[in-house]
This record gives sequence, C-alpha cells and structure tokens, in this order.
Amino acid sequence: MSLASVVFFGVGCYTVAVLGEAMPWIAVLVVAALIGGLLALVVGLATLRLAGIYFVIFTFGLAELVRQLVTWYEVNVTASVGRYVFLDVTQPQIFWQLLALLAAVLVGAVALQRSRLGFALRVIGGHETMARHFGLNPTSAKLALFVGTSVIMSLAGAIMAPRWTYIDPAIAFNSTLSFQVVIMALLGGMHRIWGPLLGAVLMSFLFEALGARFPQAFSLLLGLVFIVIVYLLPYGIVGRVEDLLARLRREPEPARLRPENAHE
Repeated sequence: MSLASVVFFGVGCYTVAVLGEAMPWIAVLVVAALIGGLLALVVGLATLRLAGIYFVIFTFGLAELVRQLVTWYEVNVTASVGRYVFLDVTQPQIFWQLLALLAAVLVGAVALQRSRLGFALRVIGGHETMARHFGLNPTSAKLALFVGTSVIMSLAGAIMAPRWTYIDPAIAFNSTLSFQVVIMALLGGMHRIWGPLLGAVLMSFLFEALGARFPQAFSLLLGLVFIVIVYLLPYGIVGRVEDLLARLRREPEPARLRPENAHE
C-alpha cells in the first residue's frame, strides 16, 4: 500500500503551473506523465524492496518531504508561496478528460488482469516467497505497477490543475488525498476491478458532505471513517455482497431423520 499518491498528483499540478502557458495542452500532459513516471522509477528502484509497513511509512514520509522541498523552493527561490494557473480549459473539458482517463484506467486494468504481469502480481500478492520459487521477479512486477499508477496520478493532477486558479504546496501535496485514495479502494473492495470505482463514487459524496457541514473536524471524521471501514468491511462492499450471495446460493443442509421415521 502506497501513501505517495499525492506526490505524483502534485507533480502533475505543478507541471501545468510551470509549463501550462508555454506549451500546448497535450504536450503539457505528456510532460507531466513523463516526469511522474521518471520520479516513480527512481523511487521504485530505491525502495520497492521494502515491504509491508516499512514501505507504507516510507511513502508517507516521501509525500511530506516533497511538500517541504517545494515549499522551500517557492519561498527561497521564486520568492512566492504558490503559482497562478490561467489556462483556456473549461470545466466541461476537465470532466471529459477525467472521464477519458477513467476509461483508459479500466481498460488497462482488464488487460492487466489477463496478462502475464497480472498473473505475476496475483501470485506475489498471495505469497511473494512462493512467487520467487516459481521464477517470477516480484521487484520488477511491483516496479512496473508502481510506475504505471504513478503516471495515472500525475495525469489526474495535471488535468485537475486548471480547475484551481491558484496552486501552492499545501493544495497540490495535501496528504489527505493519499488517505482518500486508500479509503475509496478499501470501501469498494480491492479484489475486484470495479470495487474501487464504487468506493470512489460513494466516498466522493461523503467527503463533500463532511467537508461542507464539518469543515473543522473533517480530518477527524476521515480517520473515523477509515477505522469503521477497516473494522466492519475488511473486504469492502463488494466482498460483503459476494459473501451474502454465496450464503444465499448455499443449499440448505438435509434435515436429520427423526427417530420415529428411521424405518423410512
């Protein structure tokens, strides 16, 4: 599990803030994807041998480190706190671009599931040591997945950047985003492709409601939601629904023969 999603989201935002007025929009998106992919490759080569809680802690620390570095650069080099983004990109265009990115992600997820890499990832997720005995390379597989998902987050940040007219490190590298991504995936169910999509839809409405009604306690409520999901829905909504359907399909146990009917 990675808590560095916001790093690549922020990289996409700042790529647009820096290059948005100097390059065509498509070129800016390509550059954002390349920067995010190269950064993920460097980080992955250095750290993906870490596993479990160590990798989670590292990615969380990486997000905070990048935010502080960008803040230092803005204050000491550019003598400002953030950047303004004025681009001729409308809200409907942002919506359709995000929808196209979602479609590409879903198609890619289906293709990945049916590919050799997808098989390798499922084996690694089940038992990494066994995967090594089968001749698979867990480090290469996880690195490929880490780079691919990082490119997606960079594109998402780049597409979203014009929605805000002002970007600073606190906005672009807000660590809450990384936790929101994890909560969405956990709520829907990570073992099915459409599980995180379901979780994203439901949690988006919940986040909007909590942010509008309880802005001062949003982080506290977000933590409580995280605890409830992990405790009550360890396999997400999809897992709970599949469990209920399995129980309904299960045939009832045959009734025991009564003593008085034993001769039958």
